[in-house]
Amino acid sequence: MNSVPAATEEVASLCSDLIRFDTSNFGPAGSKGEREAAEYVAARLDEVGISSTLLESAPRRTSLVAEWAPEGCDTSLPPLLIHGHTDVVPAVASDWQVDPFAGEIVDGHVWGRGAVDMKDFDAIILAVVRERMRAGRAPRRPVRLVFTADEEAGGPLGATWLANTHPELVADCSEAIGEVGGFSLSVNDKRLYLIQTAEKGLAWLDLIADGTAGHGSMRNDDNAITSLAQAVSAVGSYTWPVRLHPAQRQFLDAVEDALGVEVNAGDAETTLARLGSIARMVGATMSNTANPTMLEAGYKHNVIPGRATAGIDGRFLPGYEQEFYDTVSRLIGDRVRYEVSISEVAVETTFDGDLVDAMSASLRTQDPDAVPVPFIMSGGTDAKAWSRLGVRCFGFAPLRLPPELDFVALFHGIDERVPVESLQFGCRVLDDFLDRA
Repeated sequence: MNSVPAATEEVASLCSDLIRFDTSNFGPAGSKGEREAAEYVAARLDEVGISSTLLESAPRRTSLVAEWAPEGCDTSLPPLLIHGHTDVVPAVASDWQVDPFAGEIVDGHVWGRGAVDMKDFDAIILAVVRERMRAGRAPRRPVRLVFTADEEAGGPLGATWLANTHPELVADCSEAIGEVGGFSLSVNDKRLYLIQTAEKGLAWLDLIADGTAGHGSMRNDDNAITSLAQAVSAVGSYTWPVRLHPAQRQFLDAVEDALGVEVNAGDAETTLARLGSIARMVGATMSNTANPTMLEAGYKHNVIPGRATAGIDGRFLPGYEQEFYDTVSRLIGDRVRYEVSISEVAVETTFDGDLVDAMSASLRTQDPDAVPVPFIMSGGTDAKAWSRLGVRCFGFAPLRLPPELDFVALFHGIDERVPVESLQFGCRVLDDFLDRA
């Protein structure tokens, strides 16, 4: 039985509408469209009697907060935070089969930038909340709805700003659900549903080498580029030791059971390659990582510059932040230093408790064969900001996906799309979950 027929009917159109707002986030170069997207969300909530507060960290960098505590919910319970972000990474239209900001529905999929990251879940939230309000069906407990700007740049103008400047809007929430979790992964005849319980910390570093500037034709034993190149090579080629987080071990146990083979932690990607592109994500969460991503030095062939810099995208597992920084310091040596451009904490919680039971039960109402398992994500989400306020965070944006869809590859990829049936499944699961959470 479809418990939310109106939600499943409108969720695809809501997703398409959101995609049509070009909310591309260019990092330091700025973003666009976040104000319009937030106003759209506010209008859709206002239509069913939920008022919103729009807050801006900078002109047009708009986030939305709404309190949903209708008559019938248990106000003695702390609110549940349900969060999404409206910004997306940029897209080059010529690389796509369809216009990435047209929100087209083709072959049963909603196409466009943000279809999986994360306007799909934004639409699911809106569809379910709107139908429950129209039907007078309250959630079990109060819900705080937050739609942020700037997540794709680490959140300094979005969730981090909200947590720092308006903590009272979120700090009374005990638990949260958000993106990158709850989606299915087909392994043999089993469907694992990956619920994110941890994510790696973030350390974007600038490596800086200072040397002696001079003429390019002269001998120079203090060449900043040479020093930097050695440091970049050392960091980029380093093999980090395997560190198994408890969530990773539980995920590997589930994969072993599904595949019927033992997963060698030291060479997990070889076995997990059978799972598709998710093997790369799993491999990246077996250890700390540090990847050189940018280089800058010099301005003319015959001039040795006095400074050379490089960008490093570093990610560290929960509990291994100090090991990360100590290792980088050792690898770059004495002639190169680093400065932290952006740093974000690692996030972790355990795969247990009433909320996990509620997520698991809700998945099974729509897919009796669902096998919920925890996993750790290699990237980051707004959960980093909320966790600082003591909120227990999970990635739970439920989607039942066709086995042939390489879902993980669509995050920030070309031809991003989500099946309409998966959106409808997510509506039914979220609706059930709100009765249990």
